[in-house]
Amino acid sequence: DLADIDIIRVGDTYYYSASTMHYSPGAPVLRSYDLVHWEYAGHSVPKLDFGNKYDLNGGRGYVNGIWASFLNYRPSNKTFYWGGCIDFSKTYIYTATSVEGPWNRHTTINKCYYDAGLLVDDNDTMYVSYGNTQISVAQLSADGKSEVRSQQVFSTPSSVGTLEGSRMYKRNGNYYIFLTRPANGQYILKSTNGPFGPYEMRQVLLNMSGPVSGGGVPHQGGLVQTQNGAWYYMAFQDAYPGGRIPVLAPVTWTSDGWPTITTVNGGWGASYPYPNVPRPPRQVKSPGGTDTFTGSQLGPEWEWNHNPDTTKFSVGSGLRLQTATVTNDLYSARNTLTHRILGPSSTATIQLDYSQMRDGDRAGLAMLRDSSAWIGVRRDNGQTRLVATNNLTMNGSWQTTSTGTEVASTSISGGRIWLRVNADIRPGSGRQAKFSYSTDGVNFTSFGPAFTMGNAWQFFMGYRFGIFNYATQSLGGSVTVNRFDL
Repeated sequence: DLADIDIIRVGDTYYYSASTMHYSPGAPVLRSYDLVHWEYAGHSVPKLDFGNKYDLNGGRGYVNGIWASFLNYRPSNKTFYWGGCIDFSKTYIYTATSVEGPWNRHTTINKCYYDAGLLVDDNDTMYVSYGNTQISVAQLSADGKSEVRSQQVFSTPSSVGTLEGSRMYKRNGNYYIFLTRPANGQYILKSTNGPFGPYEMRQVLLNMSGPVSGGGVPHQGGLVQTQNGAWYYMAFQDAYPGGRIPVLAPVTWTSDGWPTITTVNGGWGASYPYPNVPRPPRQVKSPGGTDTFTGSQLGPEWEWNHNPDTTKFSVGSGLRLQTATVTNDLYSARNTLTHRILGPSSTATIQLDYSQMRDGDRAGLAMLRDSSAWIGVRRDNGQTRLVATNNLTMNGSWQTTSTGTEVASTSISGGRIWLRVNADIRPGSGRQAKFSYSTDGVNFTSFGPAFTMGNAWQFFMGYRFGIFNYATQSLGGSVTVNRFDL
């Protein structure tokens, strides 16, 4: 689930940025050497520093936060630039000399560059394309901290409707703005007369079948050129309940300078020849595997549900989660740590030490979205029980409408348990997640009914695995997750 892609190449390395809404840190950057195998490298937005709601403090930021944003590299000062409009109000730009970070706030521009794309021109001038239906181009100052000019360059014809998701490119002296018609089309604007146009429009795709069965039409995303001069389009395909997943296709250009997607039987191919790029210098880190939380910080594959209370967790010898919120609502509990689910199906297992829980505490492993379920441990009146809970729900304004229903329960003791969820996130309705547990880490017992996931798109982010620990009575308890297996 890595939507609203921006993709660039710097030397022999490819980088990919995605939107993350209310998850923190925001705007992950992935790295690849071949456009096929990717690893998490860092986050452009270290903290959602945009108001208390992103701390689950006096409000909630669900489905706000990091939307379609830009990532590019400026060779003149060897610096990466990320920029995005938050809450339709201001545009924040962050910079780093390495995608791993540290990333720092570079500037705040007091206007919204909605769905922005950044072009660093041959003469080092930076331009930002942005907007919905009315498409504009802004020129930034030489230090990239302010706007020196902005102009509307295109008005989408009513026959097309909506265009957004800007990406801006220059090729053979022509300027291009690559735009999506959500959620089933892709268009491109071309100017032969400089970045401020006028621009001419062409359709790139409309209602093209995608490579993942049951998913939507590939759209949005960005174009990238390989070291050998070949071009590729990395789009995303709606694939709920899993989210919006990247799909890649080769692109050729007509003699008069318009891009054409290489199709297979009229659609986006399920496979294409492996890109002709230099052999990768090393293997990237697999998205699966085991995390024992022995490092000095969490890996970049992890994101919190809203900003965490950093005083209430630690890593180094397992992931220790102290309770950070007194609530009966998982959606309002701070410090729920999330991980994307690998498709088409995958299994997550945590080893949980619950010996330091206090009365009223709830800890476990969730399938997290606007309709959720979890398996976990609850302690009440000195007794610990393993429970399965489902029917945690939100309404369309992302307010909690149900804090859940307990559907299975059994007494446990000993202080340690393995919790597992297997999630089938193939696109479509009726997909299920199944919970199980083990007392020895080897033999697992199914627990509670299967959970049927929702597949509506409105929450945008797909289902995630969530590791949580919250208090319903008072703070002071903790749990330790000694390993996570995906």
